[in-house]
Amino acid sequence: MNSTLRPLPNKDRETPVYLKLASSLVALIATVYILYVLRETIIPLAFSILLAILLHPVCAWLEVRKVPRVGAILLSILALFTVIVILVYVVSVQIGSFAEELPRITEKAEAILDQTLTMGERYLNISRTQQVSEAKKYLINALSEGRAVLLNTLVTTTGAISTFVLIPLYIFFFLLYRDFFRMFVHKAVRSVPNEELNLLLKKIYEVIQSYLSGLFLVILIVGVLNSVGLLILGVPHAIFFGFLAGFLILIPYIGILIGSILPALLSIVTMDSPWYAVGVIGIMSFVQFLEGNFITPHIVGSKVSVNPLAAIVALFLGGQLWGLSGLILALPVTAILKVIMDTVPSLEPYGFLLGEPVHEVAEEKADMAREQGVVKEFKKKPYRRNRNRPKKKPEGEVPPTPAV
Repeated sequence: MNSTLRPLPNKDRETPVYLKLASSLVALIATVYILYVLRETIIPLAFSILLAILLHPVCAWLEVRKVPRVGAILLSILALFTVIVILVYVVSVQIGSFAEELPRITEKAEAILDQTLTMGERYLNISRTQQVSEAKKYLINALSEGRAVLLNTLVTTTGAISTFVLIPLYIFFFLLYRDFFRMFVHKAVRSVPNEELNLLLKKIYEVIQSYLSGLFLVILIVGVLNSVGLLILGVPHAIFFGFLAGFLILIPYIGILIGSILPALLSIVTMDSPWYAVGVIGIMSFVQFLEGNFITPHIVGSKVSVNPLAAIVALFLGGQLWGLSGLILALPVTAILKVIMDTVPSLEPYGFLLGEPVHEVAEEKADMAREQGVVKEFKKKPYRRNRNRPKKKPEGEVPPTPAV
C-alpha cells in the first residue's frame, strides 16, 4: 500500500521546550564562568561605567559653558579624585590618632581579660591555666585560618589594584565616546526602533544616576546621625566610626551592622560600663532602621525598586562571584537588569519578580485601569462622534422656507 508522507505541521517542527531550557542553562553557565574568569578585567570596567555615569552631569554642565569635551572630562575626573584623596587623608589622620591610644586600650583590655579569667575561675570552676590553654588553642586555629584568608585577600587585592589603575582611562574614554556607544547600540539592535532604545538607555541612566547620587547623600546623613549618637555616648573617635559605618552602607543590609562592632568593642575597652556597647549597637541599629525604611526610600526613590529578597540573593551571588566588589555592584546591576527586563516583553515577568510587591502591584492596577479607560473611551467615541452630527436629508427634499 503506497502512502504519501505528509509534511509535519509547524507546531511539530518547533524546537522542543527541553532543548530551549537546556540551551538557556548552558548560556547562563557560560556567562557566569566568563564573569568569574575575567573578573580582574570586568570589575574595573563595571566601576568605570558607574563612575562615568556619575560624572556625566558634571561633564555636560562644563560643556554647556563652552568647555571642550576633553577638558570637561579631565576636570571631572580631577574633581572626583580630589574628593577621594581628601577622604583618604582624613581617614589616615583618624587612624593615626587612634593608634596613639593603643597603649591605654591594651592596658584596659588586659584588665578586662583578668576579670574574665577570675569570673571563669569563680563561677565555672575552671582554672586560669586551663582557660589560657583553651584560649590559645582557639586563637592559634583562628590565626591559621585567618592567615590563609589574608593571603588570598592580598593576592586578589594586588591584582585588583594593578587593574584599578586603568579606571581613570576607562572613565575618560566612556565619557569621550558616549555618542559613539549609543550609535553602536542602535546598529546592534536593529529590530527595536531607535526611539525605544533611547528610552531604554535613558531609563538605565536614570536608575544608575539616582542610585549613585542618592547613595552618597544617604552616606552623609547616616554618618552624621551615627556620629551624633556616638558623641552623646562619649565614645572616642565618634566621627570616624560614625562615617565608617555610613560608608559601609555600600554593603547593603549588613554593612552598618559590621560598622557597629568596632565602636562597640572600643567602648567596652575604654568606657567604665559594658552598657555603653549596648548603647552603641542600639543607636546604630536605630539609624539602620531609619535608613532602610525612611531615608533611602525617600532619597533614592522607587527607581531602584528591588525587593529585599531579590536584593539579598543578589548580594550573596555577587559576593560569591566577585567578593567585596560584587557586594558593592550587586544592587545597581540588579536594578539595571530589572529595567531591561521590564522593557523586553518576553522577560517582563522576571522584572516583575525582582520589583517591590507594593510598587509592582500598584503599577499593574494602574495599567489595568488605563486599559479599561481606553476601552470605555473607544466605546463612547462612535456615539460622541455621531450624536451632534446633523442628519442627512433625503435627496430631492426642499428645505422649508424660514418664516419671516
